[in-house]
Amino acid sequence: MHQRKIHNTHVELTELGFGASVIGNLYRITPAEEAAAAIDAAWDAGIRYFDTAPHYGLGLSERRLGAALKGRPRDEYVLSSKVGRLLVPNDHPRGTDTEGFVVRDDLRRQWDFSRDGVLRSLEDTLQRTGLDRLDIVYLHDPDDHWRQAAEEAMPALAALRDQGVIGAIGAGMNQSAMLARFLRETPADVVMLAGRYTLLDQTALDDVLPTAEEHGKSVVAVGVFNSGLLSRDHPTQGMKYDYQDAPPELLDRARAIADVCTTHGTTLPAAAIAFPYTHPSVVNVTLGMRNPDQLARNVELHRTTVPDGLWDDLRAQGLIRPDVPAPHVPGRSAPCL
Repeated sequence: MHQRKIHNTHVELTELGFGASVIGNLYRITPAEEAAAAIDAAWDAGIRYFDTAPHYGLGLSERRLGAALKGRPRDEYVLSSKVGRLLVPNDHPRGTDTEGFVVRDDLRRQWDFSRDGVLRSLEDTLQRTGLDRLDIVYLHDPDDHWRQAAEEAMPALAALRDQGVIGAIGAGMNQSAMLARFLRETPADVVMLAGRYTLLDQTALDDVLPTAEEHGKSVVAVGVFNSGLLSRDHPTQGMKYDYQDAPPELLDRARAIADVCTTHGTTLPAAAIAFPYTHPSVVNVTLGMRNPDQLARNVELHRTTVPDGLWDDLRAQGLIRPDVPAPHVPGRSAPCL
């Protein structure tokens, strides 16, 4: 599997990454053996970038990922986690977490982007994973905490990076405008962009992507299926877009894109995975994968050749923006036959 380097760092990511939110029991229970088998299958497929966070299952994702990676050569993979939500004892548990994960709520999340909060969060993550270091650390969803995140958390991470403790630092969010600010105004190396550079939403072309290119920084793309609407060959009524039922106009657009994909001998989900690589600042696409079957499907989709002519036709039909650049990654596409 091809690797791409985060600009101005020594950190290299495989083009496809393993997103570990789902093995934290996102929306439903994932048995421990199934989660471990998914990570084993990812390793066998050549994936060497794994992303997690304390938020995912109140630490369950970090524990499971750390257990599965422990014993593997530490220099052969890249591990990222996040800071900004400390896990603290919950004095008023109701039995089950209320933020989308099917886990007990003996702990609760506490926002904290202070320097001490960052250091404590990192220490807790290393304890939960049982691993010796993190390669990338992102500020997690600092939407309502810009000042503390930019003025306290990011300098704390930068100091650790400059000491060689962390390889790269950044922020991960569902919006692109503030990520552009992090790239412009802070020492961030990379941002994790969720859902804002996809076949259905290219708003990142207005801010974070040109900023990354201008400043020589990198972007990891996640949420490329926009919560599911782009995950099937033929989208159907009731599928989700950004965690809600897809509006009719977006469903119609997804179907139109799917039809163009068919004429080019490919599929909507394969194109959805390939699309972020049209921009030169994108170094990785990370997907949530719950079990070996999902892993095998996503790897196969990633390896599918998507003809360059597809993007040309989508531009010509007004289904993607005219300023979407041509693909740049060797091996990701081939001329239209």
